Amino acid sequence: MNSGLQLLRIIPAFALTALLLAIVPGQGVAMVLRQSLIGGRRAAFFSVFGNSSGLLIWGAMSAVGLSAIFAKSHLAFNILKYLGVLFLLGLAIQTLLQLKREFGKFDVDSGAKTNAVAAYRLGLFTNLTNVKAAVFAVAFIPQFVPHHFSLGWGIFLLACVQATVSFSWYSFLIMMVDKSAIFLARPKVRRVLTGISAAGIILLAIGLLLSHPR
Repeated sequence: MNSGLQLLRIIPAFALTALLLAIVPGQGVAMVLRQSLIGGRRAAFFSVFGNSSGLLIWGAMSAVGLSAIFAKSHLAFNILKYLGVLFLLGLAIQTLLQLKREFGKFDVDSGAKTNAVAAYRLGLFTNLTNVKAAVFAVAFIPQFVPHHFSLGWGIFLLACVQATVSFSWYSFLIMMVDKSAIFLARPKVRRVLTGISAAGIILLAIGLLLSHPR
């Protein structure tokens, strides 16, 4: 089968994975809601643009760096793979432990950025300091790239898909800001989403563990 067609076939599964990563309550969701409630819809959209730009940056760095490394060393692939598995299992355990805690509201009382440049920068920095975004770009996106497709281009194209999915989800939150803020602030909803997040992270770790060198 043509490698390009193989990449197209895995996009739906990848997009679903990216969506599950985006909907989990975390610093990205909190930032978008805070910007919407305090800074306004315009500032929130600029922050979402910044967040999506961060995903593209992670994807580009992963594409350039991993293409060079994996082309020369399967050992490097395995080291990265096992480090990613250990990190995700630790993250899953940490996430499960959060189920014991009482979930409160998102932090919407801290300052929001209303200036377009400042709002964009906030979204960008929020993503670039998100460890999960980095691990996903470096350890997981490469696993979705078909073996006979260019690794560098495959990583970057899938990063574009992730950025699009993330932008779409956060845009939906902005449009539904009042209802979404109330809904996501409910303890039971936060617990369910956190549980789903933990299960999803464990599945990603298993998938990474079973992956093979390119």
